[in-house]
Amino acid sequence: MYDRLSEINKEYESVVKELADPSVYGDQRRLRDLSRKHKELEAIVVSYKAFLDGQSDVDTLKEMIAESSGEDRELVRDELNAAEENLEQLKKNLEFALLPKDENDTRNVIVEIRGAEGGEEANLFAKSLFDMYVHYADRQGWKWELLGADLSERGGYTDVTFLVKGEDAWRKLKHEGGPHRVQRVPVTESQGRVHTSSATVTILPEAEEVDIQIDPNDLKIDVYRSTGPGGQSVNTTDSAVRITHLPTGVVVAMQDEKSQIQNRAKALQVLRSRLLKLEQDKQSAELSSARKSQIGGGGRSEKIRTYNFKENRVTDHRIGLTLYRLDRILLGELEEITDALLLDERTRQLEGQESV
Repeated sequence: MYDRLSEINKEYESVVKELADPSVYGDQRRLRDLSRKHKELEAIVVSYKAFLDGQSDVDTLKEMIAESSGEDRELVRDELNAAEENLEQLKKNLEFALLPKDENDTRNVIVEIRGAEGGEEANLFAKSLFDMYVHYADRQGWKWELLGADLSERGGYTDVTFLVKGEDAWRKLKHEGGPHRVQRVPVTESQGRVHTSSATVTILPEAEEVDIQIDPNDLKIDVYRSTGPGGQSVNTTDSAVRITHLPTGVVVAMQDEKSQIQNRAKALQVLRSRLLKLEQDKQSAELSSARKSQIGGGGRSEKIRTYNFKENRVTDHRIGLTLYRLDRILLGELEEITDALLLDERTRQLEGQESV
């Protein structure tokens, strides 16, 4: 491990030196790759230096024990025990830092939420999930931008897509993809019965133009008038845009902006991200299974997480985590869940298992 860390330190110094070269700034792809590599290596180098400092503290305290006696010796022993516990944690942090990095860790995130089973209640739940993630993004200091939304009759979302920009956005949100189940009394229920509904969440890494080159000849572009709940026209011009990528069959539609040009730009942004995810899945021999596993069938029996309003409970079924503060979680206090999912992923990686 120490030989590997020595090589990483040399690579880090080389990246720092290259980033100091003004000529790099003329090549945006190279600059982006170097910046990402710098961030990745810096985390390891910082963890390694912290570990070495911790080891030095332990060695010093061991020398002090050999030279002390009586009460002083006991005091030093207590300090040594604390230092050894700290060193063990620093070692674990270093092991985590050395784990293979997700290729999307430095990317922004496109989130798609759709009402699934449960009719209008599913659409209202999709709106609740959208609000939860927006609050979470605000708590993290991230920026977000609404890309497109189809409102339902009662103010829910049949479909909503938004972009999240920020450091660690992918790392903290990537496990949110999948079917989410809600158990609550719908506003449409007159007898107070609890219903079970679901919405699907899809998490995509934002693709940059340098990542995915799209041949214009591969696109079928349709324009039409945007519509609101019930199908009524909400625009008098053909500003809505639907783009079909013919080789893959991927379809993206945008109608939120009044300008056809703006809707087209947003549709292409989402299309690039979907194509990037498909390509990544293909390269990892998973084809489109990752996206399919996130969406599932949207059925109530398929779920990664359950939100039970009566019990104020949230349960993440993948790691068996249950919290009784649904009200706070819906206000964006997702940290305990996202941190637990990240820890589970890292622990499984250390053990050579697949993450959830």
